[in-house]
Amino acid sequence: MYLDSEKKQELFSTHGRAKSKTDTGSAESQIALFTYRISHLTEHLKKNRKDYGTARSLKMLVGKRRRLLDYLMKINIERYRSIIKELSIRK
Repeated sequence: MYLDSEKKQELFSTHGRAKSKTDTGSAESQIALFTYRISHLTEHLKKNRKDYGTARSLKMLVGKRRRLLDYLMKINIERYRSIIKELSIRK
């Protein structure tokens, strides 16, 4: 499996707000998880272009991440800028 519990804990500990493995609810940790999943699905779709179910899932994940980033931008612009820089996401 591409996303095991160790990889999730690594993502949460590096990008989470409290820098702990149990910080799964913060916007930063969820954005990092979505970014990892988006990159994996993008690679899958490069090989399997006609996988329309995966394409739909990818679009939904990108929308979720965009909504979380918009929320974070409204709440705290500094946290937004830091997560954009860490994950190298462009708007």
